[in-house]
Amino acid sequence: MVVVTGATGNVGRTLLSILAASDAEVTAVSRGRRPVVAPDGVRHHHADLERPESLRPALDGAEALFLLVEGAGAHLDVPEILRAATAGGVKRIVLQSSQSSQAVGTRPGAPSHAPLHAIEDLVRRSGLGWTILRPGGFASNALVWAEPVRAGRRVAAPFGDVGLPVVDPDDIAEMAAVALRDDTHDGRTYELTGPALSTPRQRVADLSAALGEPIDFVQQTPDEAREQMLRFMPPPVVDGTLAILGSPTEREQRISPDVAEVLGRSPRPFAAWAARNIDAFR
Repeated sequence: MVVVTGATGNVGRTLLSILAASDAEVTAVSRGRRPVVAPDGVRHHHADLERPESLRPALDGAEALFLLVEGAGAHLDVPEILRAATAGGVKRIVLQSSQSSQAVGTRPGAPSHAPLHAIEDLVRRSGLGWTILRPGGFASNALVWAEPVRAGRRVAAPFGDVGLPVVDPDDIAEMAAVALRDDTHDGRTYELTGPALSTPRQRVADLSAALGEPIDFVQQTPDEAREQMLRFMPPPVVDGTLAILGSPTEREQRISPDVAEVLGRSPRPFAAWAARNIDAFR
């Protein structure tokens, strides 16, 4: 059995579908009170990673665990989660953060990613098989633009002409599905990116093309962006994110070969994500 935490998220929903289609026995875990909309045969369990004891019933008899860490994970008792996984019979963990975790490798001293760095170390030392997925920026982060696009066909963002190789969450899900079912990926850390650099201005143009209507791009100052981001992110994460968005390192702009090497195809471009998700912007 495979247990998928974060089952209602951008990666988790697709991962459930992939695993169910492969006839794997799957348990979807979410902390919400409503059942997960999942393929037939997928069991749903309510649990909160902040309360590892709530996770234990879902892990009983599991062989593999997709562990989605929200943000940098500083709020989690990861040793207790790992003990629960081991007690349940888990042999393999695939770890991924809900934020861009590529910076664990590219900016190892950054306070914004220090908790996630520590979690990776705990997973490596757990005695279980492990695979770590380090995605760059998510294509789905563009969903924060959905409301202003619907309301006024307008997007405001900083660093409009700085490019990053944003990754499609469906590619992350496919990578996770492979690693969960194939132990040849144990002990590997994969950096996940899209196929090309994409600037905020270009991503807005891709959304405009998918929508069939013009969308205005408004360049924010870093201070304006910081003020907006502080409404839903802690200051260290905001500062770390703005540093990557505005002054990416050479490695952060590198197109990783990992998706192509593991999946045997090129990663999806942002335009493909925009076309699939354009209804959110109508």
